[in-house]
Amino acid sequence: MKLNFLKEFDFFVGVPDSQLRPLCDYLMAIYGVDSKHHIIAANEGNCVAIAAGYHLATGKVPVVYMQNSGEGNVVNPVASLLNEKVYGIPCVFIIGWRGEPGIHDEPQHVFQGEITLKLLETLGIEFFVIDNETKEESVKEQLNKWKPLLELGKQVAFVVKKGALENDAEIKYSNGYELNREEVIKCIVKFSKEEPIISTTGKASRELFEIREANGQDHRYDFLTVGSMGHSSSIALGVSVNKPEKKIWCIDGDGATLMHMGSMAVIGTICPNNFVHIIINNEAHETVGGMPTVAGKIDLPAVARACGYVNACCVSSYENLERELKKAAVAKTLSFIEVKCGLGARANLGRPTTTPVDNKNSFMRHLIEG
Repeated sequence: MKLNFLKEFDFFVGVPDSQLRPLCDYLMAIYGVDSKHHIIAANEGNCVAIAAGYHLATGKVPVVYMQNSGEGNVVNPVASLLNEKVYGIPCVFIIGWRGEPGIHDEPQHVFQGEITLKLLETLGIEFFVIDNETKEESVKEQLNKWKPLLELGKQVAFVVKKGALENDAEIKYSNGYELNREEVIKCIVKFSKEEPIISTTGKASRELFEIREANGQDHRYDFLTVGSMGHSSSIALGVSVNKPEKKIWCIDGDGATLMHMGSMAVIGTICPNNFVHIIINNEAHETVGGMPTVAGKIDLPAVARACGYVNACCVSSYENLERELKKAAVAKTLSFIEVKCGLGARANLGRPTTTPVDNKNSFMRHLIEG
């Protein structure tokens, strides 16, 4: 289905989703990242608040787009800000339906897919499901039916199934950095040896798994955070304070770091001396298509130092990366390394062949039994 129905709206805010790639490319082709018309936010709750501000300033209806995993992040601002029993702020949600029942998907999406529509019902949000047979006229008719609800300050949602949307142009994303993420992770594995690694959701964890396979290593050293984007560093903090005798490594991404950046303040305040926090920053939400993050305009090491990290640096060459990893491996203090990295992954990159529960159990045995 084409996206011409969006022309009646002039403000969009969201977190990119692979299911919504045609929508994301459409917005980037028309607006780029123009704060007056289009903002790529840190997380979905952030989106809702920005959308509310847009409505307060203009009286118009905003559009918020996201993957269904982001529903959890919007529950509070939808219930305590948008809802008609509070401020009554209208909003149109466009939600990519990962883990749709009956459609094979990754483990982290299965339960979320099962409860996607139930959560909307609980929040009092009327929804319309778009699949690959939905006509644009049907969507426009649904919007007309919803106008009285929006005028009453209610929220509505289009839930988008896989392959339902179309866009003529696919945007290609790139940056000027030379480092390759998989090679960066190989370097981290080299210096972390058999010490525990907690890795963020997306391609980084997939690459870590395949690196262990290629090295003939066991997977018990790694906790692959296949879901819960933005929380790998908090998981690593929980491990580090309870295993002070072990060096704990966290492989994070820029989009994930931005999503819940407040965790850095908690980590820095506790300041565990056995924690190495590595941000692989390609300035993009690459796993879901490559739309840009704001991480290219932020001095992340300065943020880390302000939060209490003792050692914080940025590297953009393999030589400097290896130097800083070597220092972090022996340091007796909290360390932060930002790695400026290019976009791209192998076309044949696989996925973990073990289940999340198997991963958890073997990782726990390694932590507890050594």
